[in-house]
Amino acid sequence: MSTILCFGEVLWDEFPTHKKIGGAPLNVAVRFQSMRNNVAIISRVGDDRSGRKLIGFLQDQNINTSAVQIDSIYKTGNVKVLLDSNGCASYEIEYPCAWDKIELSEEAIKLTKTSDVFVYGSLASRDEVSKNTLMELLKIAKYKVFDVNLRAPHYSFKVLSDLMNHADFIKFNDDEIFEIGDFLNISTKSLEQLIMSIAGQTKAKSICVTRGKKGAILYNEGKLYYNKGYKVKVVDTVGAGDSFLATLISKLTDNNAPQESLDYACAVGALVTSSEGANPVINEMSIKNLTGVLSEYLL
Repeated sequence: MSTILCFGEVLWDEFPTHKKIGGAPLNVAVRFQSMRNNVAIISRVGDDRSGRKLIGFLQDQNINTSAVQIDSIYKTGNVKVLLDSNGCASYEIEYPCAWDKIELSEEAIKLTKTSDVFVYGSLASRDEVSKNTLMELLKIAKYKVFDVNLRAPHYSFKVLSDLMNHADFIKFNDDEIFEIGDFLNISTKSLEQLIMSIAGQTKAKSICVTRGKKGAILYNEGKLYYNKGYKVKVVDTVGAGDSFLATLISKLTDNNAPQESLDYACAVGALVTSSEGANPVINEMSIKNLTGVLSEYLL
């Protein structure tokens, strides 16, 4: 069990027929907590009904909300989620909103100093206020996990480069790593060579690339590990990468073998896609049916 701190956006995902609580840092935090970790989150919501419901949800999940700030000017964030015929999501993200204005606070500093793992993404750096707060916290965080989330037009390669150079662990999807590889002038069509090149240009000791239904590749301490994916019926892909990341980091920090950790995380990510929304409860036997290994966790 580890002490986990997530930084960034908490918001409402607006689907064509309904709304659900979301945001990558929130989704990651919920999955971490389900795996028996102590979890806190740094974010900001509006002084409105949506913000109060978000805080209440986090508290119901036993996630520490002491560093979730309340903004009297900007409202709680909303994202329109569009699903294609394969259940793959695209997003229309409001700007500005409360989570763009996360301020540096004593509580945020205290939580960062006392956490084993600090998880952050790129989306919360689209605004100077939240970006500057994040950069200050990265100076004092112990183990830094960068979850790349490229949501056009809400990123710049200069900021992405800064965020990568602070990370101990970087997680991409396959589209993201090739886009960033082009920016870094890395000329290769090999995913493995691209991973190695980015590891060489940054401080990251571990890099993971998710490949949708084709599984994932993990570079960890100089070695490569592969999972070819698990076959499930996809309902939607919202939050699958978030649950994958939280599961992988949780397993690795519990000193599980990298291959076992990767296989388990891929199974959890696949099962998330077989349910609606980002944070479904996952049955242990469902994981066993995919991996052949009985879970020690209650997810």
